[in-house]
Amino acid sequence: MSSPYASFNTPARYSSVAIVLHWVLGLSLLGLLVVGTYMAGLPFSPARLKLYNWHKWAGITILTLSVLRLLWRLTHKPPALPAAITNAMPAWQHWAHHGTHMALYALFFIVPLIGWAYSSAAGFPIVVFGVLPLPDLLAVDKDLAVLIKPFHRFAAWALAGLIVLHVAAALKHQLIDRDGLVGRMWFGKS
Repeated sequence: MSSPYASFNTPARYSSVAIVLHWVLGLSLLGLLVVGTYMAGLPFSPARLKLYNWHKWAGITILTLSVLRLLWRLTHKPPALPAAITNAMPAWQHWAHHGTHMALYALFFIVPLIGWAYSSAAGFPIVVFGVLPLPDLLAVDKDLAVLIKPFHRFAAWALAGLIVLHVAAALKHQLIDRDGLVGRMWFGKS
């Protein structure tokens, strides 16, 4: 069975910078989600403390990458969806496409900022790579830290869910629709 998209030209590609930022941020987020889930279940130990510090450094790095990615996106318009794909998508898919991307961008910032706020309120400063102390976002307040902590976890799981949705949509385009859309965000020629 041939794809209904087989007749259109290869969709316009994202820039090399956008592609690198996409994949570095995506893979970093996956790694951080795995480590965050793993370390939360560890008993108190030097290994757990080391992972928590690494988690905070990685979170700040992801926040920095997110700022760079947002700045790039605001100054470099992404390629439009090809007309053949746009016309074939039901209205709910358009909404899901745009809503998922907006929610992903929001959570790129929300998750690390809540983590930073929690760390500050709990009295655990963030010292990136053990040499660069960051200012606290909040004054030490253990009761507030207890209130903030579940929001970091919830936001991280929401981000994980959106990542799964994003990957599932990409796989649908690649394996079912075979419309070439994934090639726009892949290295090399599509």
